[in-house]
Parts: sequence; C-alpha cells; structure tokens
Amino acid sequence: MIDGASDADARFDRAAERWFRDRLALEPELATSVGIHDRDHELSSATRDHVDELADFHRASIAEMERFGSAELSPDRVLDRDLLIHEGRLHLFELTERRSWAGASGAAEQIGDALFPLMSREFAPFADRLASMAARLEAAPRYLLESRSRVEAPVHLWIEMDIEATRQLPAFLDAIVAAARAERVEPALAERLETVVGATRDALAAHDAWLRTEVLPEASGMWCTGPDAFEEMLGLRALGASSAEILAVGEQILADETAARDAVSAEIDPTLSPHEISHVVKDDHPATFAEALDAYREAMGRARDFVVEHELATFPEHDTLRVMETPTFLRHTMPFAAYYEPAKFDPEPTGTYIVTPPSHREMMREHNYASISNTSVHEAYPGHHLQLSAAISNPSLVRLLATSAAEFAEGWAFYCERLMKDLGFDDTPTHRYIQHTDAIWRACRIVLDVRLHRGEIGVAEAVRYLTRHTGFERAAALAEVKRYTTAPTYQLSYLYGRHLIDELKTDVQRAMGPAFNLRFFHDRMLYGGTIPVAFARRLFDLSLGGLPS
Repeated sequence: MIDGASDADARFDRAAERWFRDRLALEPELATSVGIHDRDHELSSATRDHVDELADFHRASIAEMERFGSAELSPDRVLDRDLLIHEGRLHLFELTERRSWAGASGAAEQIGDALFPLMSREFAPFADRLASMAARLEAAPRYLLESRSRVEAPVHLWIEMDIEATRQLPAFLDAIVAAARAERVEPALAERLETVVGATRDALAAHDAWLRTEVLPEASGMWCTGPDAFEEMLGLRALGASSAEILAVGEQILADETAARDAVSAEIDPTLSPHEISHVVKDDHPATFAEALDAYREAMGRARDFVVEHELATFPEHDTLRVMETPTFLRHTMPFAAYYEPAKFDPEPTGTYIVTPPSHREMMREHNYASISNTSVHEAYPGHHLQLSAAISNPSLVRLLATSAAEFAEGWAFYCERLMKDLGFDDTPTHRYIQHTDAIWRACRIVLDVRLHRGEIGVAEAVRYLTRHTGFERAAALAEVKRYTTAPTYQLSYLYGRHLIDELKTDVQRAMGPAFNLRFFHDRMLYGGTIPVAFARRLFDLSLGGLPS
C-alpha cells in the first residue's frame, strides 16, 4: 500500500472510531448489545428532540464520509465508507420521512429491550447486572413520560400494540425480581430492585391509561407506507429491483413451493389433502413446552454436527448458544421463535435463541418435531447464529453496527434451510413438508409486504391470505401481520434475500469454475460481516477479478 493510502486509511479509521463512540453515546442500549458495558446503567432519551439529535448525527456522519475519496482508501475502507453512508441515508429516511416513531410510543418494548440483554447474557456476575437493570428501571418513568412527546401522528393499530406491550412488560419485571430472590442477592439490592419495579409498574399503568384514553381515540387508521415511499425504501436498501419485480419473484416462489409441498404431501399419504397432511405433521409434537425446548437444543446440536461433517463453513472462535423462553413483553409480536446475536465485546459472546410458549393448547402443534428441526437450522446452524457469530469477528466497527441488510441475514437463514435438506439433513417427506410450508409462509411475506405497504390490501385481508396459504391459526397470523405493518421492506427480505444469494452464488461458481467450493463461498460471505448482498459482491471482486453487477 502506498504511503498516501496508508495515511488516508488511518484518517478513515480515526473517523470511524469517533463515529462508533458518538453513536454509542447517543444510544447506550446499543453499547450494551455489542458488549460495551460502561453505559449499562443508562437509558437513552425518548424525547422528540432526541429524534432530531439522531438525524443531525447521521447527516454529519454522511458528510464526513463523503469527504473520503475512493482512490485514496484501501478496498475494505471504501466498502466501509460506502456502507456507513448507505446506513446513514436509511436512518435519515426513517427519522425524517417515514417517521414511524410518531405513530406510537414504543416505550414499553424499548424498556424491555434495554433490560433483556442484561438479564439473558452472563457477561458479569448476576448481582452486577441486576444493579444495571435497577438503574435503567429508575430511569423508566422518565423514559415513559418523554416518549409521549414523540407521538405526533398516532396509528390506531400501533397504539393497540403499544398498549399490549405496556401491559405485558410487568410480567417480565416480576421475572427479574423472582430471579433476584432465587439468587439470594444482597438485601439492599433486592430492596432497590423491588422499589424500582414498583415505581415502573405505576408508571406503566399511567402510560397505559394515557394511551387508552387520550391517544387511541384520536389515532388514525393510516399505517401503510404508500407506493412512492415504498419504492424509495427499496432503492435505499440497494435491493436492485422494483416492488413489482420483487412481487413477481414472491408469487413465483409461492407457486413453486406450493407445488413442492403438494408433491411431498402425496409421498406422506396420497389419500389426504395437503391441509390434512398438516394435521398429521403437527400432531407429532412434544407433550410439554419444556420437552419442546429440549428438542430444540437436540436439533441444533445435530445441525451443528452436520455442518462440521460436511465442511460447509469454518466456525468462529466463539460459538455459544443459549435457548430460553421468549420474554413476556415480546410474545405478542413473536409467536414462534427468534434469535439475538452475540455481543462482540463480551468475554464469551453468546447467541440467544428464544422460543415462545403456546398461548393456548392448540398452538403447541406449531412446535412439532419437523418444525423444530427446520427452525433450528434457520435460527442456529448454519443459519442466524453461525452467520452472526462469524460476522462479529470482522474487525470493522462500521459493519458491527450495520443493521439494514435483512436480505443478507434473513436470506442466509433461508438459503441454509434448503441447503441442509439438499445435502441430506433430516431429509424425510415430513421434514420437507415443513420446509416447503415455511417457504410458503415467507413467500407470503413478500406478497403481503409489497401489497400492504403499497396500500392495496388491509390487515384483515392479509390475515385471511396468510391463513389460507399457510394454515396458521388465526391468532398467529394476526400477530404476524401486525408486525408486517411496522417494518416495510423487512418481511420480503427472507426469500428475496435467498434469491439474491442464489444469484451471487451462481455468479461466483461461473467465475471460479471447477475451483468453486461451498466452504469458500460461505466463509467469504459470513466473515465479511452482515452487509447488503449488493455490497457482499465486493467481497469476491478482488480474488475473482470482478463479478457481474
């Protein structure tokens, strides 16, 4: 590297480090999530002014990055510079154009999110983490009050979800207090914790009353993004396609996966319809939720062994995964399971895999053994946990805080579901039935994401569409669709992301010819960080002499 480039790289690194520190100062919960714990006792501001402060931060960051020229930086720094600008523009669009923060307070869920990593990650003695939780809870009444100033254009559906989260958070607080009692912490800490939980309960009750009596009656029914803004979001996310093109992909995948499920249904029992087969598959489930958690752990272990045996990827130095029940405050939006990535700077980075207990007996059927296998591939090995554990080993601070590449993270997990079946993991008709059913579900997400946010259908029609194509219980479908309304362009990321990864893989295979192997392709993607697939193409450019754009 020439001296000028070295100097420019050093200046860029200093700017990136400063950006990283300033970002964490504005969002102490984000610092906790990446394993920097000097702000674990703080809760960020929830005021309307803080929204403007964040917007100003991203404007200034974009302006600083744009002063670095491509020719003066090494390729890795150019990628990071472009990624930081890309992320900043997305944040600005959300903060200043879409303004979802104005539609609901989100306060209870954000408080729960601030507490959850302190509760679930064992990076320090439990008493120390409890003290940090108590400090954040001491700020919770202030946070709840401040959040009211942001609710400038309340959305009826989102306020209903806000109320639900506000009412469910106290159960999580009770779990924290119960854990403190079980660990027999010092009396002073236990008393402090119980005092702040009581105060937070009172503040949540007041917040609930404010939402119900003052906000909900005046709330609008308008939540959809609108066709123009939706197209703009797709462009900002660098997905390389219009909503019409993405919708066409989703509808084709839905048709293909439905046909594949019909074919495998005939393998299971040709006398039954695919809908009747779903009852056969779902009836094979653990008797209790505790047994289901054990089944998830067992399936993840087998999946990991399969990845090692078939040399599908290189495992990172730190690979620890914890399975636990979904906290109560998240259950209304996560009816099945979800994954939280490990914290890069924790002494022992640990991924957290949460599984939601059934809200009623019938929902236990969703935790059937075939679904447990497929979901564990998606969430754990070689899906989210392996991908995100590898990603945090990348030294880039910019890539560590990148959050926009859902088509990579979710697309990778879905790519893995099909890959594992193709290579023989749990490749039985019953397991393939669930794999195709889950793909149908995510294909529906593409269709519904586009059609909901272009304003073509509403919630009730989307719920009917989802239940018709997937066989979901209505309660689960409704929870799904509620979440879809809050996150335009995210839900389409699962199978459209797989589509983009397939295209990239085909291009790499064509460029490498007989030298291509899966481990090389997977490792290059995994250890490059969680970046948009359009950016991931650059990871192969240097070694392969360029790929089609």
